[in-house]
Amino acid sequence: MGNYKFILSGGGTGGHIYPAIAIANQLKEMYPDAEFLFVGAKDRMEMEKVPQAGYNIEGLWISGLQRKLTLKNMLFPLKVVSSLYKSNKIIKKFKPNAVIGTGGFASGPLLRVAAGKNIPCVLQEQNSYAGITNKLLSGKVQKICVAYDAMERFFPANKIIKTGNPVRKDLVEMKVSKQEALEFFGLKQDKPVLLVLGGSLGARRINVLIKEQLPLFKSLGVQVIWQCGKLYYEEYKECQNENVLVFDFLNKMDYAYAAANVIISRAGAGSVSELSIVGKPVIFIPSPNVAEDHQTKNALAYADKNAAILIREKELQDNFKTVFTDLFQNKEKQLELAKNIKKQALPNATKNIALEVQKLLKK
Repeated sequence: MGNYKFILSGGGTGGHIYPAIAIANQLKEMYPDAEFLFVGAKDRMEMEKVPQAGYNIEGLWISGLQRKLTLKNMLFPLKVVSSLYKSNKIIKKFKPNAVIGTGGFASGPLLRVAAGKNIPCVLQEQNSYAGITNKLLSGKVQKICVAYDAMERFFPANKIIKTGNPVRKDLVEMKVSKQEALEFFGLKQDKPVLLVLGGSLGARRINVLIKEQLPLFKSLGVQVIWQCGKLYYEEYKECQNENVLVFDFLNKMDYAYAAANVIISRAGAGSVSELSIVGKPVIFIPSPNVAEDHQTKNALAYADKNAAILIREKELQDNFKTVFTDLFQNKEKQLELAKNIKKQALPNATKNIALEVQKLLKK
């Protein structure tokens, strides 16, 4: 029977959407005749990204609870009721064989309704610190696919499978050589390269730091590939010169990774999983403005294993210069970090999650 139907739900940020699309693509390879439907939050980026990936999506009227008392919070109970009602209609009409939730608020009502109808449900938790939606759903689903150890703090131990996080295919199969990558960017072969990643929209504090430290990089003979993000490109593009390349967005990530000797990055779950597959020395500067400070917790999980360096935003002023200089001048330290981060890699995550779904279908 190849005519399975799958609903995937997750969103609010790229960190929840991307894994859902990767899992759908993998299931499509396994079941070419299957039907897919995504369910997201009406006004969030999934409504644009999912159709671009070739899938249909339905939007729910839902948002997260704000931390302070606002009108949005007063509407929250209404939104939940509306989303449960619409989820029920979607499930009745589509009749899925399995439902996969990747976190984010839209997946809450949908998986709740699906589990209530005894439809097999799988959760995918990207972070080392579980999100609130997934914690609330964990008692109702069959399997929970995680990327970190010690997740039984949040979930029933008998449901947890450590699969890792889905990562873009071109990275798992990295075929670009360092020389090709340097030629592609027009950089010198004999000078080390720092790659700076602030996320697709950019990270203000990282950008401020990089601009401040350009004289340091120059004195160390370091070339820089700097993705400053769409929101900040106009502000920083005049920093570009023969040793510093400034981009709003990097389309060829595999080339950027191949060129790099050291990487500075945020610590979102997707980035962390990607960087462990890349296997280069990383300095994580987590964003302090995310729910439950999970970026810091993701970075700590690696720093504790000597698999990355963690510098918090509030410590940058005092520590960055010393830490960076020390790392750049210490080849042994670079090799050690690269080796240890590579040990954390789980390159077959997407396939393993799809296999968990397959097992539930066979039951």
